Amino acid sequence: MVIVGFTDMHGDVRPLDRMASDLAAADIVILAGDITTFGSRQDVARIVEAIRARCKSLVAIPGNCDPPEVGEYLEEIGIGLHARNQTVDGVAFVGLGGSLPCLGRTVTEYTEEQLQAFLARATRGVSPDAPVVLVSHEPPYNTAVDNAHHGGHAGSASVRFFVEKRRPLLCLCGHIHESRGIDTIGSTKIVNPGPFREGTYMYTEITDKVEALEIRSC
Repeated sequence: MVIVGFTDMHGDVRPLDRMASDLAAADIVILAGDITTFGSRQDVARIVEAIRARCKSLVAIPGNCDPPEVGEYLEEIGIGLHARNQTVDGVAFVGLGGSLPCLGRTVTEYTEEQLQAFLARATRGVSPDAPVVLVSHEPPYNTAVDNAHHGGHAGSASVRFFVEKRRPLLCLCGHIHESRGIDTIGSTKIVNPGPFREGTYMYTEITDKVEALEIRSC
């Protein structure tokens, strides 16, 4: 399975044409939050349709800068993954939108306890033996991909606990713009491809394991 994922678009669709071949080749494309910057249903609809026109299949979660109506729209059109799961070719995609409270308050923020509850809800019905891809706007705590500009780790302990316990094949995250990179927790690959508006995205190939994982630029 070929997966392309990106995060922190903040309304910018300009890089899409520069990655057209990867989008067309992907079995599934993932949007990992902050699709808009405090945008409307019309804003997210415009972005989603621009991506759908270039790929076979799409799932998405809202980020902390996406108002509730963005998440509602994603669910209405059948691609919303927040606190839900969707199985594609035997792989369970599990989603967690929003973020922990930020220094400057944003519109979709949750406590650690809420994130933990969302993750429990998202995995309902998923077999313990199923390969899992976690899509979380908030990165797991204390990794190479959650270092905020002030030098501290800003990720979620609940997301990290989930990764350590459930051991997904892959965790695609974002939120911390300045912490682009790839890390591991146990056998799980963790990737924050950085803000899509800077032209970077995740490309991966998975079977029963991660066969290839890159952060590509376009």
